[in-house]
Formats: sequence, C-alpha cells, structure tokens
Amino acid sequence: MRKDVRILLVGEPKVGKTSLIMSLVSEEFPDEVPLRAEEITIPADVTPERVPTHIVDYSEAEQSEEQLFQEISKANVICIVYSVNNKKSIEKVTSHWIPLINDRTDKDSRVPLILVGNKSDLVEHSSMETILPIMNQYQDIETCVECSAKNLKNISELFYYAQKAVLHPTGPLYCPEEKELKPSCIKSLTRIFKVSDLDNDGILNDNELNFFQKTCFNTPLAPQALEDVKNVVRRNMTDGVKDNGLSLKGFLFLHTLFIQRGRHETTWTVLRRFGYDDDLELTQEYLFPMIKIPPDCTTELNHNAYLFLQSVFDKHDKDRDCALSPEEVKDLFKVFPYMPWGPDVNHTVCTNEQGWITYQGYLSQWTLTTYLDVQRSLEYLGYLGYSIIYEQDSQAAAVTVTRSKRIDLQKKQTQRSVFRCNVLGARGSGKSGFLQAFLGKNLQRQRQIREDHKSFYAISTTYVYGQEKYLLLHEVMPDFDFLSEADLACDVVCLVYDVNNPRSFEYCAKVYKQYFIDSKTPCVVLAAKSDLHEVRQHYSLSPHEFCRKHKLHPPQPFTCSSIEAPNKDIYTRLTTMAMYPHMAQADLKNSTFWLRASVGATVFAVLGFAMYRALLKQR
Repeated sequence: MRKDVRILLVGEPKVGKTSLIMSLVSEEFPDEVPLRAEEITIPADVTPERVPTHIVDYSEAEQSEEQLFQEISKANVICIVYSVNNKKSIEKVTSHWIPLINDRTDKDSRVPLILVGNKSDLVEHSSMETILPIMNQYQDIETCVECSAKNLKNISELFYYAQKAVLHPTGPLYCPEEKELKPSCIKSLTRIFKVSDLDNDGILNDNELNFFQKTCFNTPLAPQALEDVKNVVRRNMTDGVKDNGLSLKGFLFLHTLFIQRGRHETTWTVLRRFGYDDDLELTQEYLFPMIKIPPDCTTELNHNAYLFLQSVFDKHDKDRDCALSPEEVKDLFKVFPYMPWGPDVNHTVCTNEQGWITYQGYLSQWTLTTYLDVQRSLEYLGYLGYSIIYEQDSQAAAVTVTRSKRIDLQKKQTQRSVFRCNVLGARGSGKSGFLQAFLGKNLQRQRQIREDHKSFYAISTTYVYGQEKYLLLHEVMPDFDFLSEADLACDVVCLVYDVNNPRSFEYCAKVYKQYFIDSKTPCVVLAAKSDLHEVRQHYSLSPHEFCRKHKLHPPQPFTCSSIEAPNKDIYTRLTTMAMYPHMAQADLKNSTFWLRASVGATVFAVLGFAMYRALLKQR
C-alpha cells in the first residue's frame, strides 16, 4: 500500500474549495476564508486507513497555470469541486477541468477523480441527476459526493473517499459498463483461490475459508457467518457453492459484490496480502525478498520448505502414483505467469518409466534451482504462496544459507546437504552418459533423448554414512582455454576420458595440471565406456601412471551400456569425497575409504527405499 496520499482540490473560483479544507481541520465553518489554504498534512494515526494524507488547495487568483500543472502531476487523487447551486461550475467540470487534467496525466496511469458538490445547504434538490451521466461518461471518476462546508455535511466522508480512491481504486478491479470484474483482477483472484485451495479439489471448504479469512483479515469467521456468506452466493448463482464449499465462480462473485457495494478495500486487502500492487502485478518485494549470500556459501531449502513442497506435490498428484504427469505439472504451474520447467527437466532429475517426474525428482529439481539460482527459487515459492500458507514474513524463510566452505574445511565437517560435482572431459568422452546414468538411464534409454531436450545438469540423492545428500552433476563444456570461475567452483571434480579413444585422456591431464593440481578440490578420474576395448592413450603417461604420480585414486571404470540400470557406486564415492575433502586428500590412497562409503551407501539406500515406500503408503 502507498506510504502517503496527496489530495488536490480544484474547481472554479468561489465554489468553496478552501472552506471545505478549513471546515475539515477546525470542525467548524470559518468566518473568514483566505484565497487559498496552505498545504496541510493529516497524520497517519487520525486517518481511517492509517496513512499520512496531504491536502492541497488550488487558487486561480494566487497561482499560475504552471503551478497548477505541477500540482496535478504530483497528486494521487483530484477532487473537482463544483457548487450545487451554480450550473456554470457544473458545466466547467466536463468542459474545462476533466480535459485539462487528462491532458496533463499519462493515459495508462490516470489519476482518480472525485466530483464534489459543495453548498448542499443552499438547495433543496440534489445535483446527482446531472452528475450521474458525467460519471458514466468518464471512467476516471471514482465517485461523487454532495457536501456542505457550512454545516459540515459529508466533509470527513469526502476526504475518506478521496483517500480510498488512491488506496483502494476501482479502476484496476471493475468495469462499471459491463458490471463485471476486469480480466487482470479475475486472473489475480483465480491464483489466490488456487493457492488457498489446499487440497486442490476446486472448492474452498470451511477450513480453507477460515484459513483464508484469518490470513487476510486476522480473524476467523463464525460458523453462522460462513453459512450466511454461502447463502448469499446460493441465492445469486446456481454453481457458486458445491459440496457445501465455495467454488471459483462463487469466490469471484463475492468480490464482484464487495466492489458493487463500495467495499473495494475488502478485495484490495486480499490482493495485497497475496503480494499484488496497484497494477495487479506481484511486487518485486514479494517475489524477490532480500537474502544475503556471503562468498563461498551456498543456498539450500530448509525442512519447512520441503514440507511445503511435499504438500504442493500431494495436492497435484491426483492419481497417487508418486509422479507428476504432464497434465498434473501443468495444473501445478497454473499459479505461475509462465511455465518454469522445460522438457530438459525430465533429463535433469529422476523420472518413472513413462518419463514423468517422480516425487524424488520433483524435490531434486527444487533443490537444484535453489542451489544454482536462489532468486528464481524465491520467485517460484512466491507464486505458490509459501510465505502466506506458512505464515512467514517472506519466502526467504524457506532458504538456509550454508556457512563458508573454508570453515567446513577448517572444522573438517559440514552441515550442507547439496554437493556439486563438475564433470570435465573432451567431446565424446561420455560425460552426458555419466550424468544420465545417475538418473538410472542406461545407454538404450539415453539414445531416446532428443538433442534439444538434453540437460547439462543431473541431480539426485545419495547416501553417505546413513545421511541422505544431494549430488549435483554439472557437465562443463570442453573449452580448455576458457574455463570460468563457475566451471571451477565445485566440491569435487570428475575427469572423464573414453578408454576406446587414444586422444581422450590428454584433455583430462591438461585440465588437472592447469587448474586442479594445487587446488584443495578432490578429483576423480573416470575411465568411461569401460565395456569397450581399452586402447593406449597418446599421452606421455598412462592414466594409471598419471594418477599414481599425482596421488589420485586409480581411474574408476564406468559404463552405462548395460541392460539394467547403471551402477551407482561411483556417485556415492563422489559425494563422500565432496563431504570429506580432507579425507579425500589423506585417506583415499587406501581402498578402505571407498569400501566404507560403498557399503554404507548400499545399506542406507535399501533402508531409504523402505522408508520412502512407507512414507508413500502414509500419503
């Protein structure tokens, strides 16, 4: 909501603009009226909307046309004052004042207007018959009010309406000619309905309505009040209430009714609570809350965020198959202004046999987004209404910023859950196959992936000493001369060469010697396509000799050319090295480190799968 409101009063001389301001301030009609009242500020604590309000007078006798134009450009709302007993002042509203204001304001951001008929104490009839056609002709006119500065009739109401026209404008919400909500308002309220529909059954039941009411207005509805609301909808439309809950049509009808009855503030309170600005766009503050990430730190989702994302998955997994079909994914993202996931996501995370994203894959994708681009993750959580449903100040409450990796190395332990492995190698060495094998896809399944659907990332869970961790694989493009800081920043490096290509290992050796030989980042050499015939590499040292010389573990044989899903041991080893880099330097020279990691992973993978199945049964 705006931080303050600026009201400008204009109109013909002698219509009572100054008298209106002075009657408001002193609560009595002034004996002597100056040509122009000084600008006054009403403090926030004495206004109904709790917003400081500046009231500005205009006098043709004291001010130039240029000064008037400046005041029009600064005003948030303009009251055009006419005298109810002066026909000429009424005619001037349309012949002079409205065209002058419209010429001085941008067409797309017109300032709301209020027509004020002063001196109602001097006549017995109303000017409304003359004024209503003017209101219908000009959409910028928010409302009209008749008042009297002399007997203080409707004075405080006039300034309340002016304040309300700024803070709760009708224009963005409602089309008076069509007597219906505007498309942008329908779109915003539809998102709010979908976010509030916690079980995704298309209706707001009593619990959901109460939660919505409490979220927006800090108070639940009494059972009778809930029934009264539903009865109002039932009387006016056939399908507004279904299964004793409010349908989307009923929800939209209620807001139409609020606006038609002059209670715009009710709809605006809802819109603003769900992050919308005056143009019905989600605000930057709502979508992108401030979050400080010091250098050498990473971003992860916390426990509450995963619980929230699990509930979002549950409400869209209609067939309870623990995977999201394309239709279910589309339904999930209906609250977004665009589709955030492309076809590459299906080759970045685990999918089922139909190629649909599994529950584990869904959480992995969220983990990846939070790690790589936390601002985008915050934006996505904003669309889903995380801060509203979990009653947090902002989505930033969903994110944990890990401590510096330097401190982890000093203390020889880490609380992090996500570890990054950069995969480097010459073209055709088998990097992409290595990424896809992590997602359980053998060579046969990999060949079905379209070129334009390929991903340079793969993320899934591994178990290290009983702890579930995420390993994020990133395939780095093989441009030896231009490896950026992002290409080098990771927790573990995997150098891949093709055992069947004599020129493949040279790239790994050069990259290691230039970038990683003095680094504290653990490195693993991967002998890919190990099912093929191993040829002699055209390099001064064989891969085994190179690893021995540089105190690296011997090249790890790897293939994804098997009928069953590829072996996952190597991924557990990489995660273990990322978690314990100090051990990787000292302890990896003997094989017990690998053995402990592999056995621990196997045991906990079995346990983890059993727990996962139990969880699904509960769900």
